[in-house]
This record gives sequence, structure tokens and C-alpha cells, in this order.
Amino acid sequence: MTDAATNDPKIHLTEIDVDLDVQEILLAASQHDIAKLRRLCRTESSLPDAANVKDSETGYTPLHAAIAACEADEDETTKGDASRLDESLLNSAAETVRFLLQEGAIWNDLDNKNETPGCLARRIGASELYELIVDAGVRAEMLMNRLDEYDVLSDDDDEEAEEGEGDTDKETEQTSEDKPAEDDSAPELVEVTTEQTNASDNALVNPEVENRGYLSSSLSINNDRILDSDQNGVMMRWESDIMLKSAKALLPRPGLKVLNIGHGMGIVDGFFQDQAPAEHHIVEAHPSVLADMKAKGWDTKPGVTIHQGRWQDVLPGLVAEGATFDAIYYDTFAESYADFREFFSEQVIGLLEQEGKWGFFNGMGADRQISYDVYQKVAEMDLFEAGFDVEWEDIPVPKLEGEWEGVRRAYWVVDNYRLPLCRFMD
Repeated sequence: MTDAATNDPKIHLTEIDVDLDVQEILLAASQHDIAKLRRLCRTESSLPDAANVKDSETGYTPLHAAIAACEADEDETTKGDASRLDESLLNSAAETVRFLLQEGAIWNDLDNKNETPGCLARRIGASELYELIVDAGVRAEMLMNRLDEYDVLSDDDDEEAEEGEGDTDKETEQTSEDKPAEDDSAPELVEVTTEQTNASDNALVNPEVENRGYLSSSLSINNDRILDSDQNGVMMRWESDIMLKSAKALLPRPGLKVLNIGHGMGIVDGFFQDQAPAEHHIVEAHPSVLADMKAKGWDTKPGVTIHQGRWQDVLPGLVAEGATFDAIYYDTFAESYADFREFFSEQVIGLLEQEGKWGFFNGMGADRQISYDVYQKVAEMDLFEAGFDVEWEDIPVPKLEGEWEGVRRAYWVVDNYRLPLCRFMD
């Protein structure tokens, strides 16, 4: 039996009209025709979100189309050579990209090759266009992070209102451990939509992993890696060179006091021990890691104090005791950027000696170069706001193809690790 609805010529005509509208917008973007784009986006187009339409075959958005139009004909030997790009074409593309972003274009939307507009710009060597997309990503991330803060404040207000209405039993029973972990979907000026998170959800953390679930999961702990029950990489041996440089930068001489958040495989803690600290405090929350630590004798090593629990629960007690440290390191798993920002803006300030230094494993957004670049700038701004200067040291990372065998997803694909070293501002 034939469905009469599928043969309705009005339906087919509507689909054709929509597709023609999409193609007209994409063509105008590729021709850098801003006047036509303005008419299509604001008046003529029947599409409600014209700046984010997609080509059905390529997955290109208008941002992709505007950038792809700059790509030069090239062979593999000249791939990504910026000198082969037409300067006037790049200038008109830059104006088009700015216009589309003002119209609400999503900076990290993916095409059918899994490339964001920024990825495409970087691949063809269009550095100015790449930086425009990075800056758009930074603005979007900062906005989303601030909106998350407002949501928390709003939730607090709701709770106070409920308490005033006498519904105290529910509030008393819902402890901080019962509440859902804060979802930092910001790894996404633009119009804020849920689609903005599709390329880099939770840059600090695998979006499929949640901290409470991680802490209750079983871990596979081997000599070269730790995997969770879903085969997500928690920590891997290839990080050792990075950890060594971090440890030596933070503890340049013996006799200092160090605090490490997240023991994992014990890589960085081993390097801290090599620096002969006077006090070595370790905060670790996962029961499997804690058992492994004790099996390896970490609880008997010189100067070591193990704090069992989440840093959110442990550190306020250390602050209350007046404990301070010359060096602090942060490397957790399944936590959001919001957690990280809370760590340095609320806890480090009370625990770090005035002349002390602190650092963190800088893996935010490292599964995509543009996300990594965006989150370096976001972190730098937030660190500045919290009263910290940060220096970055680029460290080349060797090819890691073989490292990901048996791991669900590669959490590192960028070429250089940017090692952060943070201090209080003068």
C-alpha cells in the first residue's frame, strides 16, 4: 500500500525549496557575498537558523564554505602552505567569517569529515581564519561558563525558596554526593544552542564519563596504563616525560612541601619523591588506586601523607588547618572545567605559599587542536581573573598511534603539550 502523504507534491516541493535555500546560502558564503548573506539570513530565507544550515553531502556549514573557498589547488608536498593562498580571497573570507559569527554561526560544528571550520582553516594554512574561529570559541566558552555559574546561583535560590516553604526533609536528605555532577558543556558570542557542544563537549573530561560513576567503577591498573571499566584511558605511561618536567619545574630543590591532587599511576608523585620534599601530600579518591598505593608502600614513603577522598572534601580541611605548600599539582579524571576553575579560584589561593608555584596536567580539549587552543586561552583568562600569572612551555609529544590499542578513545592527538607553570601575580 502506498502512503498518500509521501506522494503529496506540496511536501516534495517544500523539501526542494528548503534545499535550494540551503544551497543559496552556502553559495553566497563560498563567494563571500556578505550583502546577499545578510538578506538571506535576515529577510529572504525561510530557514530559521540560516547561519547554521548544512549541505547534505559534505556537512559544510556557511563557515565551512567560506573557509573552503580559500583552499588552493595543491599536491601533498604543498599541503597547508599559506603562501599559496590568495591574500585578497583570505581578506574577504575573514569578513565573511566575522559576519557569520555575528549571525550566530556555531564555531565548532562538524562536517562529514569530522572537521570544524577551524580544523579546515588550519589544514589549508589559513592562520588568520583559524584565529578568528579560535577567538569565537573562546567567547562562546567564556559565555557558557558564566551561564553555568548563573544556573548554580539560580539552583541555590530555588533551594532557599523550598526551605522557606517548609520542605526541609528533601533538602536534608539530598547531600552534595546525591546531587548530579555539574555538567560543563562549555567546551563549546554567538547564539548559545545545545549544538555548540558537538565538537568538544567537556574539554577536560570525556563527556561519557561522570566523576561519581568513575569513582564507583572498577579500574584496570597495569604498568603502562590505567583504564576504567569502559576502557577509557585514565592515565598512561607516555605522560612520563611531561610529568618529569612538571615535577622539576615545581620542586627545583629538596626540602619543599608539595601537594598532588590525583595519584593515578604515581608517575608525578614518583618524580616528586626524587626531589626529596620535606612534606608530600597526596589526595586520591578512587578505592582501587588507594589500594594499589598501599600495596606499593606509598603510605610508608618519606614525608608522604595520603588523604583519602575527593579534593572537594579534603582541601577545605587543609585550608582550615592553615596548611600551605610550595608546590601544588592537579591531575584528576572525569571532572569538568567548572571543577578545575573552582579548584584554582577557591582552593589554591588558600593553600599555596606566596612564592609558591602550581601546575596541572594540561589535557583540556587535547583530542582536537582547535579545542586545545581555545581552552588554553579560556584557562589563561580565568587564571588571570583568579590572580595568577601563567607561563607556557611547549613540549613536543611523540606519535602515539600504538599507545591507543585497547583504549576506547584517544584523549591526545595534538603535536605539542603546553606545560603550565602558575604563580601569584606580583
